[in-house]
Amino acid sequence: MSYVSPVQFVGKMIDSGESKAHMSTRDTLIRAYMAGAILAISAAFAVTVTVQTGSPLLGAVLFPVGFCLLYLLGFDLLTGVFTLVPLALLDKRRGVTVRTVLRNWGWVFLGNLAGALTVALMMAIVFTYGFSIDPNEVGQRLGEIGHSRTVGYAEHGAAGMLTLFIRGVLCNWMVSTGVVAAMMSTSVSGKVIGMWMPVMLFFYMGFEHSVVNMFLFPSGLMLGGDFSIADYLVWNEIPTVLGNLVGGVAFVGLTLFATHARTGASRFTLPPVAQPDTLEPKKVTA
Repeated sequence: MSYVSPVQFVGKMIDSGESKAHMSTRDTLIRAYMAGAILAISAAFAVTVTVQTGSPLLGAVLFPVGFCLLYLLGFDLLTGVFTLVPLALLDKRRGVTVRTVLRNWGWVFLGNLAGALTVALMMAIVFTYGFSIDPNEVGQRLGEIGHSRTVGYAEHGAAGMLTLFIRGVLCNWMVSTGVVAAMMSTSVSGKVIGMWMPVMLFFYMGFEHSVVNMFLFPSGLMLGGDFSIADYLVWNEIPTVLGNLVGGVAFVGLTLFATHARTGASRFTLPPVAQPDTLEPKKVTA
């Protein structure tokens, strides 16, 4: 009963994209800041679970709690607006231009970054008792993640960069599917189940999420990770953002828009049936 058909939820996607494109700078920043912060706490939680239990699968199963919460609260991630806002432009909604799309993406990026950095600093303080001792086991793991997913890619050169980009594409293919899945149901339980599955998949598979990485890598640097800010930007964040953009727009937004909002003509069309009141009366002969 709570299921929403594809034609209906694609309409909701376009409406949502239009709303976000016209949102005030103040509201865009607040919502993006809170989304980045909540997702960062969720990432810290998942890494803690993985380290303490030795089970990456359990960490992945529990990670989506933050993702579900932030979308139920109406906050915005860069990966989500990559998918939704361009649809309002394609649908030629009034006042939505390339400039408004780029404006929204820019403010959401900054808001997500500020939120993730805030939590990165807080967690670094927690893991080191205010930088008075060496990082605990979880803090050390964060530093290792930063090293392996920056310098680790750089060691493979162009092949590493391609792998990083493709992981970014695959990530937002799944994450944006989660964003859309929240629109497939009118119940909270339906929304959570829909979001949970693809987000769990991306996290366990090690795909690259630009906003999660805004927390993982800065916190890794604060906790003594063996990589630099330049390594983080060149060998992770920038290619990941581009991959997330392609994954969200090409594999989620455009495909759904093309087949459900701009449905192609049927290959088989029945001939028109004449209506009774349009038929000519038969001549009656005596």
